[in-house]
Amino acid sequence: MKLPRKFYQREGVVRVAKVLLGKVLFTKFNGVLTGGIITETEAYAGINDRASHAYNNRRTKRTEVMYAVGGTAYVYLCYGIHHLFNVVTNSEGTPHAVLIRGIKPIEGIKTIQKRRKKSGSDTYICNGPGTVSEGLGIKTVHTGIDLCGEIIWIEDKGIKVRQRDIIKNPRIGVDYAGADALLPYRFNVDL
Repeated sequence: MKLPRKFYQREGVVRVAKVLLGKVLFTKFNGVLTGGIITETEAYAGINDRASHAYNNRRTKRTEVMYAVGGTAYVYLCYGIHHLFNVVTNSEGTPHAVLIRGIKPIEGIKTIQKRRKKSGSDTYICNGPGTVSEGLGIKTVHTGIDLCGEIIWIEDKGIKVRQRDIIKNPRIGVDYAGADALLPYRFNVDL
């Protein structure tokens, strides 16, 4: 079942980051379906979170999409090469987002391998945010896409993730955020 808009509009981006674990992220480009179980997420809590692109109510052409209604894709380029896919959450005007850091491919695996230039049964083919987007074909041109549509979406396939199985850690690559860099806002699960 495709996640409804109300799923994304929940308050509490940390909670949403946790409940996204075990959901399945799909893309369908040019009739080609790919997807994977979400295994790692990272929460960004908007204007009060120094690690967020929207910290201190920052609004730029790139970050404006973070202020959209929950259930919108926010894709940005990192280091000029990695396209990073985020799920905008909460209500319109509240710039919360969840970075999808890892998936376990389950659909269109040969296509994912081709996009990643990998072969064989590498279970860690999409174990970083850049490799998730590369494997699923997500680019910055997809920023602003409605996640309740037919291009990029997330489904609940009934995969149960127990709270005790979720590993919490500080986020990666946000040392500039001071004390906020130490917040345990990165979540992963071994599925």
